[in-house]
This record gives sequence, structure tokens and C-alpha cells, in this order.
Amino acid sequence: MKSILVTGGAGFIGSNFVPFFVEKYPDYHIVNFDKLTYAADLKNVEECQVKENYTFIKGDIVNRDDVESVFKKYDIRGVIHFAAESHVDNSIAGPQAFIETNIVGTFNLLEVARQHWMEKPHQVKSGYEECRFHHISTDEVYGSLGETGYFTERTAYAPNSPYSASKASSDFLVRAYHHTYGMNVTTSNCSNNYGPKQHGEKLIPTIIRKCLSHENIPIYGDGKNVRDWLYVLDHCRAIDAIFHKGKSGETYNVGGHNEKNNLEIVEVICSYLNKVLPLEKGKYQDLITFVKDRPGHDKRYAIDATKLESELKWYPEETFETGIVKTIDWYIHLYQK
Repeated sequence: MKSILVTGGAGFIGSNFVPFFVEKYPDYHIVNFDKLTYAADLKNVEECQVKENYTFIKGDIVNRDDVESVFKKYDIRGVIHFAAESHVDNSIAGPQAFIETNIVGTFNLLEVARQHWMEKPHQVKSGYEECRFHHISTDEVYGSLGETGYFTERTAYAPNSPYSASKASSDFLVRAYHHTYGMNVTTSNCSNNYGPKQHGEKLIPTIIRKCLSHENIPIYGDGKNVRDWLYVLDHCRAIDAIFHKGKSGETYNVGGHNEKNNLEIVEVICSYLNKVLPLEKGKYQDLITFVKDRPGHDKRYAIDATKLESELKWYPEETFETGIVKTIDWYIHLYQK
């Protein structure tokens, strides 16, 4: 049974990916390696604990000994790397953790994988020819778009926050390990994910939580910042396709074809809650309040996923209209337990 290391498998995207992967590939041993920071929750992968092809290891990718130990113990033959500090506001207030986890942590994983899989540059150890390192990144490395245009895999990097700068750095490390050492790597840059299991600090869970507690809903600036929204399980399917069928050394952009500004997001959520959980007086939209914009807030992101769609035949299965209902229903159940 081939062991696949999934870093950050108790975080938002990782905890959606791990059960999907464990179920789909019973011949893989999935090793979930997570530090269990505030943004992680093992309850989100509890259904995997009874599976014979699943193991959880608490560890920190910044700690080289932790990484080496798990590679040696389980003879890791593939890496799917989610683990990252990812909240922009937190990176503005305290960037050091982002540098350590996103840059140093990614370096540790790459270097340990290289030593475990390769004899020397461009020469793979016998039996390790199929080993692959897949790195999950973000569209924020590309900076900000105007009112038109899309990010493609050829878009120049222009990160505008400590978070996006740290992710850009990690992307470049992955690229360098392919070109310098011949490591089998792939990278994906995704748009904003939404769906079940996301930490409450993020926009959509915050809107839902504030509505359910009848508190003011904070919206940055004028609420016109645009993001391309991707349902998390569609992202998991894309990662699966890239890990198994993507071309070594290549980057693939993953987007949901769902451009929405923050005001549109809050309107959709409030309108749905008005139907399923109406207030005694007024509407949920009455809770919307505008707050000071974050420093360096990028105006618009939008992904062109043509390469992924044409080469690997991946397409999102959820529209925003279907995905957001599943998401809101999940959070209603969570917050009203």
C-alpha cells in the first residue's frame, strides 16, 4: 500500500480532501500530518479514523525532525501539501508565522522528499519513479486585477500581502526543485474556496454566524471587492486530477467561474436565511455594516482555468447557487447544535 502524505489535512480544504481521498483510493495509505493550529479541527475528519488506510500524525512542517520522521516511518511515496497560514489579516498583524510555515515549512518538505526519493539531481531512486509532490497555492500570488481580464498560468507574480508573498515564495521553491533537481512536482493556484468545515474567521462563515446570532455583519470598505468562488469539493476533485494526471513541473489554475463581490455574497446568504429562518422583525440584510477596509486590499481576482479544463478534463460540478445552499445548511446545523 503506497503511503501519501497530506499536510494540513485537518484544515478547511484538507479536511474536505482527506475523506474524499481515503474513500476513493483504498489502496493508498493516507497519512494526515497536521500541527493542529487554531484553524484545524480533527472532528472534521473523524469519519476517517475507522478506515484502515488512514493515519493521523500530529506534527509541524517547520520542524525538520518531524518531517523526516514521518517520511522514514511510512516510506512516503507522494505529498499533497495543503499546510499553510492563510488569513490575510493575520499576516498583516503578524507576518512571521507566515514566513516560517509557508516558506520554511515548504522547503523542509521539499528537501526531505528530495533526499527520500532521489539519488542525485535528475536521478530518482529505483522504485520511487512515480513519487510526486503536489503543492496547493493561491491566486493571490498574482496580485490584483482591474475590472476585466483573468489570471492565467502565465500571469506575472505580484503579491501584495505578507500572506501572498509567502505563498509566492513557496511556489518558487517548488519550481526550483523541479528545474534544479528534476523532482516530480505540480502546483495549483486556486481561487477563493467556500463550503463546509471552513474556519469561522473567513467571510462566508462570518456572514452566516453573524446572521444566526443577530449581530452586525462587517463588510470591508464598499463591499465591491470581487473574488472567483470555488466550492471546496470541486477543488478536491481538481487536486486529484492534477496529482494523478498533471504534467510534471506544470502549474494549473483552479477556478469556479463564479465572480461575486462581497455585497453579492452577503445578499445571497441573507436572502436564503430570510426564507428558511426568517426573523421576527426585519430582514438579515438590516444587519449589514461597513467597516474600514484592510490595508492593501486587492480589488479583484478571477481565474482562467482553461488549461486544467482542456488538458485534464476537470470542470466544476457546483454552481455558486447550489454550493452556497449546501454551505449555509451545513453551518446552520453547526451553529444551532
